[in-house]
Amino acid sequence: MRVRPLFVIISTLSLFLAVVLIYPSPPVAPSKSSDSTSAKSDIWSVQRIVEWRPCKWWLQSHLTPLPAKSNGYIRVDCYGGLNQMRRDFCDGVGIARLLNSTLVLPKFEVAAYWNESSSGFSDVFDADYFITQMNGFVNVVKELPPEISSKEPHRVDCSKRKGQFDYIESVLPFLLKYHYVSITPAVSQRRDRYPKYAKAALCQACYRALKLTGSLEKKANKLLEAIPKPFLSLHLRFEPDMVAYSQCQYSGLSPTSMKALEAARGDDRKPWTGEAARIWRNRGKCPLTPNETAFILKALSIPTNTNIYLAAGDGLMEIEGLTSIYSNVVTKSALLSGEDFETMHGNTKAALDYCVSINSDSYMATYFGNMDKMVAAMRAFKGLYKTLFLSRRAFAEFTSRGLEGKPLMEALWKAHEDDFIKGRGSALSDCFCEFKL
Repeated sequence: MRVRPLFVIISTLSLFLAVVLIYPSPPVAPSKSSDSTSAKSDIWSVQRIVEWRPCKWWLQSHLTPLPAKSNGYIRVDCYGGLNQMRRDFCDGVGIARLLNSTLVLPKFEVAAYWNESSSGFSDVFDADYFITQMNGFVNVVKELPPEISSKEPHRVDCSKRKGQFDYIESVLPFLLKYHYVSITPAVSQRRDRYPKYAKAALCQACYRALKLTGSLEKKANKLLEAIPKPFLSLHLRFEPDMVAYSQCQYSGLSPTSMKALEAARGDDRKPWTGEAARIWRNRGKCPLTPNETAFILKALSIPTNTNIYLAAGDGLMEIEGLTSIYSNVVTKSALLSGEDFETMHGNTKAALDYCVSINSDSYMATYFGNMDKMVAAMRAFKGLYKTLFLSRRAFAEFTSRGLEGKPLMEALWKAHEDDFIKGRGSALSDCFCEFKL
């Protein structure tokens, strides 16, 4: 008769378990201070499926021997800002090797808006280091031999030249005739047609041989030491001339910004209006404002107490739109001594931004210009993969559909998550190969 109590106990426990399973306890309500973006890990925690790394054919292959006799001397004329000149020079190195010529270190012709005088290669980069690193890839000289140094180079227009055969057919004859030519590489050239020995010379020049002078490196290291760690380097573009060039309309800008923007626009950069303005914006042609940038950073769950180094030019408009949300923002002008900063020219400042950005814990850019491409590729070369370009097109398309608040944040997260997972735009395809993880 003792079995009966045991039966009752077992029956009671079974009934209790059945109730628990059928009627689970209600979910715990989130705290008032939490939301979907703050609870989510930041964008860097997403697992990538693709990385871009330096190609083995460039790093590990045996070099094709240089010809016993050079076909002549080539000087690459570089114009514009530092990173545009760097891009043109790297292309020029590949062309020099393609044509079996000797490369003459260039003079950098700075555009008028940089407000500084032109400078030699050695004023920015370590010439001796460059020549040593390029040994076996291409012949390089600092100075021309006496019999040629008194002559001006024969100028060859390469603005419409593309690929291997155009340079060989259109530049080589002048090189053989005059023995000294100057070129500015075509922006749209097809480097994929280069033989590997010419592409290897270009890659070696861009990612191994170009090192800033000792004085510039010292300034960059001083700046790096002063930045609170860890930090995000943010390349934010919203200067008056850049916005004016985009021909985009903006509402809600301060009177000071509107005045600067109108002055930069002049008579030939009037903004698009009506349907044309909407199409233009949805194509991703309009720079992100600092406030829009802050919104995207929050959508990507970047904490608002993140240390941010602002890699930006002078005259950035509406910066309060960023600093009112992300308060730990530092700049060159604030970290360097007044005298040190005031003596710097535009290209020096650009060089410092580049150095900081390739060594930062993470890097984001609101644009995809020459600096951004160079920084992204160098970070990939160094194995630093926390690199992302904020999508102007995605922001424009989502807001044009009427998305705002939480739905807009979720859509922006998904768009940038896809970019980060697949490594879109993170490196230059000429020197880097795709590795599946």
